[in-house]
Amino acid sequence: MNRLEQALKDYIRIRHSLGFQLRQPASLLRDFVAFLRAEGTSHITTTLALRWATQPSQAEPARWAARLGMVRRFATWYSATDPRTEIPSADLLPYHHRRKPPHIYSDEEIERLLRQTQQLPSSKGFRARTFTTLFGLLAATGMRVNEAVGLDQPDVDLDLGILHIRRTKFRKSRYVPVHPTTVAALQQYAEARDRLIAAPPTAAFFISERGRRITAQTAQYTFAKLSQQLGLRIPAKYHGRGPRLHDLRHRFATRTLIQWYRAGVDVERELPKLATYLGHVHVNDTYWYLEAVPELLQLATDRLIPREVRL
Repeated sequence: MNRLEQALKDYIRIRHSLGFQLRQPASLLRDFVAFLRAEGTSHITTTLALRWATQPSQAEPARWAARLGMVRRFATWYSATDPRTEIPSADLLPYHHRRKPPHIYSDEEIERLLRQTQQLPSSKGFRARTFTTLFGLLAATGMRVNEAVGLDQPDVDLDLGILHIRRTKFRKSRYVPVHPTTVAALQQYAEARDRLIAAPPTAAFFISERGRRITAQTAQYTFAKLSQQLGLRIPAKYHGRGPRLHDLRHRFATRTLIQWYRAGVDVERELPKLATYLGHVHVNDTYWYLEAVPELLQLATDRLIPREVRL
């Protein structure tokens, strides 16, 4: 193991100790260090960092910028011990992330999606039940898909109607109370699961017919294929393009805000509650919906500026 490889190992260990997961960055940085070794160098240069970052050549500029950003952070840390290290300028491969406007599903689209999900073929008929319940839970709570599939059976308290979210995007846990109708749906699913799948090798709440935990990738792929069948997404070999499973989260957030505005609720005061429920680290992530959804922006405008003033 050369000096740079050892430095990367230490860098990853330190970042892990600070709470960063770094699954993809760690893998990519190992690839970068291997690339440097193949180029016959043991230190980081801007030229080589750029050449590595812009692979593959047909990738989106956002991907190039992300790859170079990973190298820039590692190089900044490593430069303290190796003065030969060149830190790629922040002006190289500039890319400003723009959040994709959310698709706000209508009630009719949700109904069509869940009806289509109920038709998923499987030997035991359990696959349809699993994904119908999972997609319904995402629509009812605005949870992230990885949070839902990460639920273990002890995390789902059907007596109190509370979900304990442990595997969050930012490594923070939270409790999510759910509506009685959602509790009833989860109860029905749990009873069917325990009846049809004997002694599964996992404690996961949502499982496949083989008794394994449903993954976020499987949920997203299944959703994409169902959406293509319904015409919500453009048909393609894999996921295609169009409304995403994550947009169910956006639907929940925007519908909640719209209902608050229409009911005359003090949205400014209530917004931190919604941010906490959704697991947002910063309330600004929740404020984003006010700009992203035209109806919300108009409702906010109407609240702040009386009609007679605007006229």
